[in-house]
Amino acid sequence: MSSPIEDYGIIGNTYTAALVSREGSIDWLCLPRFDSESVFAALLGEPKHGRWLIAPVDPLVRMSRCYRGETGILETHFETPEGNAKIIDFMALSEEGEDQVDLIRLVYGERGRVRMRTEIVLRFDYARSIPWVRQHLGGPVAVAGPNAIQFITPVALRGTPDMTTVGEFTVEAGETVPFTMSWYPSHHKAFRYRDPYDTLLGTETRWHDWSSHCTLQGSWREAIIRSLITLRMLTYSPTGGIVAALTTSLPEWIGSVRNWDYRFCWIRDATLTLYALLSSGYRNEARAWREWLMRAAAGHPSEMQIMYGLAGERRLTEYEIPWLPGYEGSRPVRIGNAAHEQVQIDVYGELMDALHAANRYGLEASPFAWSLQVNVLEYLETIWEQPDQGIWEIRGEPRHFTFSKVMAWVAFDRAIKSVEQYGFEGPRAHWDDLRRRIAAQILERGFDRERNTFVQYYGARDLDASLLLIPQVGFLPPEDPRILGTIAAVERELVQDGLVCRYPSTPGADGLPPGEGVFLACSFWLANSLALIGRREDAIALFERLLALRNDLGLLAEEYDPVAKRQLGNFPQAFSHTAIINTAAHLSELETASAVRGSSRRRARRARASAI
Repeated sequence: MSSPIEDYGIIGNTYTAALVSREGSIDWLCLPRFDSESVFAALLGEPKHGRWLIAPVDPLVRMSRCYRGETGILETHFETPEGNAKIIDFMALSEEGEDQVDLIRLVYGERGRVRMRTEIVLRFDYARSIPWVRQHLGGPVAVAGPNAIQFITPVALRGTPDMTTVGEFTVEAGETVPFTMSWYPSHHKAFRYRDPYDTLLGTETRWHDWSSHCTLQGSWREAIIRSLITLRMLTYSPTGGIVAALTTSLPEWIGSVRNWDYRFCWIRDATLTLYALLSSGYRNEARAWREWLMRAAAGHPSEMQIMYGLAGERRLTEYEIPWLPGYEGSRPVRIGNAAHEQVQIDVYGELMDALHAANRYGLEASPFAWSLQVNVLEYLETIWEQPDQGIWEIRGEPRHFTFSKVMAWVAFDRAIKSVEQYGFEGPRAHWDDLRRRIAAQILERGFDRERNTFVQYYGARDLDASLLLIPQVGFLPPEDPRILGTIAAVERELVQDGLVCRYPSTPGADGLPPGEGVFLACSFWLANSLALIGRREDAIALFERLLALRNDLGLLAEEYDPVAKRQLGNFPQAFSHTAIINTAAHLSELETASAVRGSSRRRARRARASAI
């Protein structure tokens, strides 16, 4: 059985990434891209479905792990009765245009001597294909269809009857035993060998150089930089697309059918991600993400999707693979995501907000962005009154979700601001009339006057955590009684053990069986909302508690089970890490503003005292 979700660390090269367990087993890796078929899939089944283990033979006294400074290089330390050793795991950061992926594992002896073993189970095509393995260049090479993998190591590796490659070795203090696993297209005659030690030095230097560009400082810099590095490892650098998560089919509730493929790029993530990148000083990454966004959304607005592939691919057909048993028996295992065919009106507002944010932060204007936005608004005018599947991609009947209507309002609001602030041309008066009409409808049909709260959809009694974003997008000011009432209602009705659920998970709520964890991003939204209404201490307390839910490497999944005290959902989750960055930046900004106000008051008191 695979390890708990939070027991994994991520290593990546901005093309793909792998999950490494505490035990030293790589249980998930797709090659050569995030959305390719897996080579190691033990995460969704058992070791026989593919993994690469390096671990001590003798019982462990203790184990610890950490990232090597502000990098994506993972170090796992093992202590046995005979000595200490560490495994340095990383993927070489690829150059543009390269078609080879190098995963390197260095076993270094720290004290005494440690007996080690390795076990390699290669299974292509999501564990359906056993490759042809033969000796080549002093190590095994495995070939199946378009894939070839070459291993280079001084350790003698041998095959077993169950199609596994194994080896044993001993590492002495001060000694390093290297392993290199290189993927390349099988039709190429050979791969390019890289010295593992030189590659480690080069990779570490590039990571430290990248991390040094972070401009955010303060109390939560460690959490910010680890989240930024995680977002970097979830970025497909050839296009700038950022995947929602590394994995597919990790359950939102153990044993449930809420298992989705998140190895795609969501338009919904665009604004929050742009804010995170721009506020922390990563303009090049923000620019690449904006350009990906514009290419993906190009075409007739009626064909705009809520998500796309890494390069903007539109056909993300969902299917199930029955031969994988799923994470802790959570079936089905899904490849692709049928939600790409849904109508979700909020994404038009998120696209407009993202492009407006790029302008606000001074990112160079794109000559094509405004014409794209005007076309989007012309189409949105014709559909904003229709029901949709909403931000949470329900698989039930479409509804008039309040947040979808709010984001339609945001779309026209940002267009008006673009005319006013940046001199773009457009029918400002007409857009202003549409903005007023949408606002009036939301306040009439999406607000429960009796309970003084906005509701999930028109006519509903249930709440939705996305309502916490209403003041953050500027629909109403934080001090508005309707906002205060909504925040109070969310705290009263959606909070479980201090954390926020997306909406009540009841029969018929979303077309799926009930049951899921609390959604971590929503709890960050509550922290932001509390800060906005002046409850800064409560906001910081909630933020600090959320940070404490990260694993020992600073990583978060999508959801959390407050009863079982474990992470749930796909991992690591870009939405959660973007929320860490934005909330930390927001709280730090308020702290600075408070200090400035306090300093001004002190100067005023001193001035008054000196005048007496």
